[in-house]
Order: sequence, then C-alpha cells, then structure tokens
Amino acid sequence: MAKNSANGDHQTTTKPPPTPSPLRFSKFFQPNMRILVTGGAGFIGSHLVDKLMENEKNEVIVVDNFFTGSKDNLKKWIGHPRFELRRHDVTEPLLVEVDKIYHLACPASPIFYKYNAVKTIKTNVIGTLNMLGLAKRVGARILLTSTSEVYGDPLVHPQPESYWGNVNPIGVRSCYDEGKRVAETLMFDYHRQHGIEIRIARIFNTYGPRMNIDDGRVVSNFIAQSLRDEPLTVQAPGTQTRSFCYVSDMVDGLIRLMEGDNTGPINIGNPGEFTMIELAELVKELISPKVEIKMVENTPDDPRQRKPDITKAKELLGWEPKVKLRDGLPLMEEDFRLRLGVSKKI
Repeated sequence: MAKNSANGDHQTTTKPPPTPSPLRFSKFFQPNMRILVTGGAGFIGSHLVDKLMENEKNEVIVVDNFFTGSKDNLKKWIGHPRFELRRHDVTEPLLVEVDKIYHLACPASPIFYKYNAVKTIKTNVIGTLNMLGLAKRVGARILLTSTSEVYGDPLVHPQPESYWGNVNPIGVRSCYDEGKRVAETLMFDYHRQHGIEIRIARIFNTYGPRMNIDDGRVVSNFIAQSLRDEPLTVQAPGTQTRSFCYVSDMVDGLIRLMEGDNTGPINIGNPGEFTMIELAELVKELISPKVEIKMVENTPDDPRQRKPDITKAKELLGWEPKVKLRDGLPLMEEDFRLRLGVSKKI
C-alpha cells in the first residue's frame, strides 16, 4: 500500500487495490508489463516512451489526439512489436488491458491551453476521470503529471508540496491551473474510495529536444528567436524567475515515482532559479551573441517566482537533477537547428 503523502495522513486507502489480470500470477507464462502513456507523442511523453522501450519486458501503448503531439517524436518506434500508437482523445473512454498508466495528456503551453480553454479543462477533468475508470477496471497503477501551476502565483518560496497555492479560479490560465488541481482531487478520491494505486508528480518547467518550436514557453521562444536572428522578447519586468529541468532528468523522476511506494504529490524539477533576463543573456551567450534583448508586455496571472522544494524527491525517490542549464541548452539548440534547417555559422 502506498505511503501517506506530503499533505498529511488523511490520504489512506479504504480498500485494497483491484487485482490485475490472472496472467500476472501464472506459473508458466511471464507476460510483458503493459504500460499506457497518454499524451505519449508530446515532448515529455515521447522521451518517457524512449526510456520505457529500453526495457525489453515493457510493451508500450501510446494514445494521443495529436493536438500538440507529433508522430515524428515516436517515429523510431512505429512498427516495433512491443509498441502500439493510437489516435485517441482521453475525453472519450478507452478500453485496453494495461498494468500501469502514465497520464500526461494535456496541452501544457499557455498558447495551446488558452486556444481552447474548455477543451483544456475537459482534458484535465473528464480525461483524468476516464483514466481513473480504466485503472479501476483493470487494477492498474496510475501516475498523473500534475504541474507547478497548482501553486499559482506563490506566496511561499520555494514551493513545498504542503503549500496549497495561490490560484486565480477565473483567470485566463485557470483552465490549466484549476484543471490540474481538480485532477489531483480526483486521483485522491479514487485512491481513498476505490483503493486505486496512484502517483502524483508536480512537474516544474522542463526543456529539451522535441519541444514545440513555437509553443510560447520561454526556453523554446529564446532559442528559436536566437536561431532566426530575432530579438529575444523578455516579458516585463524580466525579474520573474523560473527553474528549468532537462527532459532526461524529468523522465528519470517520473519513472522513480511510478516504481516507488509513495503516492505523492512530489515536486519534480530543477531548483536552480534564473530570472528571465539571466536566461536571455545565457541563450545569447551560447547561441547568438549579436541578438538584442527586447522587453515586451507581460501576460495576465504570470507567476513572479517559480522554484521547487525537492526535499521529498531527494528523500523518497533518491532523485535530483543532473543536467545543468548551461549543458542542456546546446542539446536543445542542436535539435532546433535540425528542425528549422539553420546551420551553424562558422
């Protein structure tokens, strides 16, 4: 049974989890572990799939509606006997037999989640309900990728898991922030009421190859702008901070959480904190020293500070990030150059 979470001992289960397929306990047949990844064609999802497929005992099923994901991210696995890709929207029920569910499906960039706010909150609420229903039916363990956005514009710094957040429930970002908060609520309600094995990761800003080039998030913006010789647009005042975790570190944290004994929520992110001006200066130095930095108007409800307290991840998962921002940015630059067709100037 999962250990109690960061938020106190009121999260104990009332029922044992349901039993998975009898094949799990058969004497003569050792089946592969069947793992479902929702949103598996996305940025983090596809890197997670790569890691899961390295284990020859895993069969991976990806479902994605390709709103922000891309088949290109999974091209090396298409046709592989242990891999299956389905075009499916998680707001519709899904009938599959699986042992574990990594539930990542949801647009994570403001440009995409504001584009169709109603769809975003449906994905968070109905999509999570559908995946929990599936987990209940087949006895699967389910991991939700929640977000640091559940802390809103935090009044506590850095943010520990015990902090309840400072979120605007009617703002332009609420479809995502509040949607993820409801998703966490649903996870714990199913855990308490039906004994479902749950894991919740609160993931902080992540960057790396395969990010959407024009997804509106700051690292991809700056790299794309510098490669196109455009000014780096820093949203005013430029002193707001973010913490950036390289995608391989993020995937390692998610797998450790899934395989461990703690329900979470657990923060997974890099506690190295940078102002937007510092990030712009670093991108300029590493990629294109001649580009200018330009201040632009900020978006509503943009958090002023964002930094994870990863004490629990260190203690309970033995996890902490390894890749420094200065080392990760060139790897992302290489990927963006390839996709934009911009060769390096000698």
